[in-house]
Amino acid sequence: MNVTTKAAVAARLKRIEGQVGGLQRMVEEERYCVDILTQINAVRAALHKVEEQVLRDHVAHCVADAFASGDVLDQQHKIEELVTTIGRMTR
Repeated sequence: MNVTTKAAVAARLKRIEGQVGGLQRMVEEERYCVDILTQINAVRAALHKVEEQVLRDHVAHCVADAFASGDVLDQQHKIEELVTTIGRMTR
């Protein structure tokens, strides 16, 4: 992962950590269920953005490097890995 992406992902994860802490407090304070569900959805959306950012970086660097290397086995491995990863992300 490149340095810029790593810093951006780390910052997003810190914000998500704060959101999850807020969710824990909401549950402990017996806040209205719909409000809790709304916050859960916000955390899920934030995690999805992190997931996209990491995937984008992976394709731009790891997958691109495999194709630039000309190593057919590495290319096939990266393609299979990418398909499997995207499959898991869409479940």
